[in-house]
Amino acid sequence: MRSDTFLVLFIVFIAVITLWPLILRRFQIPGVIALLIAGMLIGPNCFDLVRVMADAFRFLGGETETVVSHFDSLINSFGSLGLVFLMALAGMEADFKLINSARKPVIALSILTFLIPAIAGFFVYAYFRSDDLPGKLLYASLFASHSVGIVFPVIRELKLTKTRFGAAVLISTVITDIASIILLAVSVQLKRQSVVPGAAEAAGGRSLSIFDYVDPAVFGNWFTPFFLLVVLAYLGVAVFLVYRIGKLLLRIFKPGEDALVTILLLVILATVLVGEFLGVNLVVGAFIAGLALSRLVKENRGPTGPLMERFESIGYGLLIPFLFISIGMSTDFRAFGEAGNLSIILLTVLGLVCSKVASGWLAMRISGFSNSQGVCAGLMTVPQLSATLAAAAIGRNLGMLDNNFFNAIIILSIVTTLPVPTLVRLIITRTKMKFHEVTEEEAYPIPAEDTQDELL
Repeated sequence: MRSDTFLVLFIVFIAVITLWPLILRRFQIPGVIALLIAGMLIGPNCFDLVRVMADAFRFLGGETETVVSHFDSLINSFGSLGLVFLMALAGMEADFKLINSARKPVIALSILTFLIPAIAGFFVYAYFRSDDLPGKLLYASLFASHSVGIVFPVIRELKLTKTRFGAAVLISTVITDIASIILLAVSVQLKRQSVVPGAAEAAGGRSLSIFDYVDPAVFGNWFTPFFLLVVLAYLGVAVFLVYRIGKLLLRIFKPGEDALVTILLLVILATVLVGEFLGVNLVVGAFIAGLALSRLVKENRGPTGPLMERFESIGYGLLIPFLFISIGMSTDFRAFGEAGNLSIILLTVLGLVCSKVASGWLAMRISGFSNSQGVCAGLMTVPQLSATLAAAAIGRNLGMLDNNFFNAIIILSIVTTLPVPTLVRLIITRTKMKFHEVTEEEAYPIPAEDTQDELL
């Protein structure tokens, strides 16, 4: 196969990633959804444009099947790197500075918006697959996760970032995401442990996890609590070491040096790799590494701007779009017509929306907010986008979600992401809600550096 064919295909993909979201932005469609739609249209279950273009450029050399296979591998590899960047950047977005001003609503929202949706997801999946515990836990983690990428822009646009309401929603979103990805890690490892020895391929093949090479009988009924302890220990050690390694690197390198970005990326990937050895999925490792580096990359500037902007340009500008393109390409439209699929979609959408709105309303009412503010907080937790789609893709690749459930999550992401932010803005502006703005004394009762050290 000649490189010319590959180059033409890659240029077409870059054009799609660049232009398609700009076109759909005119219709108020988020970039992530635009990329999902593009992937669906390009993919083998719709127009199969990769194969069409490979056929069209056969005169450049190369068999169609070889070109398609190699190009799919490239897209999936870029998508995996995009997943690492996405979760690392999600961790870097975390900001715990306002936690002291909204402690009660943060605690209430974190607990209730995790537990109630997780229970709902568990029982929705159990209704169709009652004997699949890893699948039920995976669906619970999908329901429990929030979308920082949707919540933060809405709160910032409405100028709520410095209010008690905005701080509570943002911080609880981060905490709930951490809890949901821990639950995801447990479900993935349970799936691998449930596979009959010698048949690991049924769960996506053997991984780097040491637990894949240990007889499950060794743990008996204690595997889940033991693995949970491993995950928690990994989280604590990773945050402690990554933060201090990052500080050391900043003493050695200047923030403007290109080598610093490369080395910090190496630290993130090393954290992910260690997590994979311990059976902790790369989503968790990347998020925790980003969380540990959050303060460092935000506060340090080079000649071209903050380090955070350089990470965002690499991630959002190149790698992360490939993640959502690859997810869209995996969507199988034929599954929509299969028996029982409509009921899976309806129960998934209704179960998530009702559990999210109810848990958010209850948490805010307990914390002294009004009914309308409680409904808005619940609605803000409804959109399921980046982390949910990434976790669903992992579940599908491991054989934990079949096409019916995977497509239900795709539909869920689309129908919750498009209307909900607009609905929240409408409720807040029409009812003219008043929000308490946090003062400097409330936000910083102790020095900021001490606060960060305690959190880390």
